[in-house]
Amino acid sequence: MAIELQDFSWKRMVEAVDAVHTRTRRAASALQEAGIPYAVAGGNAVAAWVARVDRAAVRNTQDIDILVNRADFDAIKVALERAGFVYQDDFGVDCFLDGPAASPRDAIHLIFAGEKVRPDHPTVSADVTDVVTADDFQVVSLEALVRMKLNSFRRKDQVHLLDLLSVGLIDSSWLMRLVPAHAARLQELIDDPEG
Repeated sequence: MAIELQDFSWKRMVEAVDAVHTRTRRAASALQEAGIPYAVAGGNAVAAWVARVDRAAVRNTQDIDILVNRADFDAIKVALERAGFVYQDDFGVDCFLDGPAASPRDAIHLIFAGEKVRPDHPTVSADVTDVVTADDFQVVSLEALVRMKLNSFRRKDQVHLLDLLSVGLIDSSWLMRLVPAHAARLQELIDDPEG
């Protein structure tokens, strides 16, 4: 498939970023209106924290991770479907597509509080009460976010942690408050940020 020069535009890039923010606000509003505790996590939480320090360092992430309690799943499903999202089990991951024809890249992914996302993670996910309020939604606290990113420690999690390090939100003083497995991972990034 040949890509034409006119296919590249600032408008498309801006629309992509705006779509993520709009989707996040819609999901957060639906959960808030239903009285369901939640917090935006993952790359969008990293972006929210980084933006507080240096908006030029913000990295866009298409999918949206939302931390919730498993016990609220039925109410979450009703609230998000009422807001136009479509439930899908994506290889064992509970997610909500932004409409019936949407791409899984544009999905809301649920992370369950107090549970391990994968059995090999050193600790469980944060508690859904470990949050701060952003302009339009609740976001996981910085400490909870760092622990969750150190848990997963995939390449994109490492990049997100490096973003937090680069703007000074975290540093070597954090090592003492982490479990040994997390401290070793953070030290690895501090010692060799270019990986």
